[in-house]
Amino acid sequence: MNKKELRKHYKKLRQNLSLDTIEDQSLAIANTLLKLPIWNKNYYHIFLSIKPLREINTEFILNILSGKDKNIIIPKTDFDNNSMSHYLLTDSTILKINQWNITEPVDGVLIPEHMINVVFIPLLAFDKKGNRVGYGKGFYDHFLNRCNPDTIKIGLSLFEAEDRIIDVSDNDIPLDFCVTPSKVYTFHQEH
Repeated sequence: MNKKELRKHYKKLRQNLSLDTIEDQSLAIANTLLKLPIWNKNYYHIFLSIKPLREINTEFILNILSGKDKNIIIPKTDFDNNSMSHYLLTDSTILKINQWNITEPVDGVLIPEHMINVVFIPLLAFDKKGNRVGYGKGFYDHFLNRCNPDTIKIGLSLFEAEDRIIDVSDNDIPLDFCVTPSKVYTFHQEH
């Protein structure tokens, strides 16, 4: 399938999941993440879930990061130029839900992309080569392009891999790992 078809298909699949199922699968994904060799890093970038879109609940991962005393970075989107800025999440960070239902920091300590070691990436679908389908605005591709080549890119998916996304472009940044409720996919990327 192409990206447009996959977006439509997986949005529908997600809408059919109960909130309890999403919670259970989100916890399973968080527990599976503990098996990855990523916990010796300092700066971890994670999205805050858009609940109406039935995204994975990232609170479980946030709790793991907090418990391991890691620096947690969260994005703030700019829909005028499809870019994101990145803020350190602290006890004093004020969060606000924007007009697209995205919970974001109001302001705070900006963290440059080159400092980020690990990025947890939202997606609708992915394939067995590590290509992913997001919402189509390119926010994460722009962001990942500015990260260091050795930044670890981890997709989080409620569903298993597709065989192949047929319309991958040169601008698409592939994943290093994708974690689902039942397994870890590892992709060997050229860094």
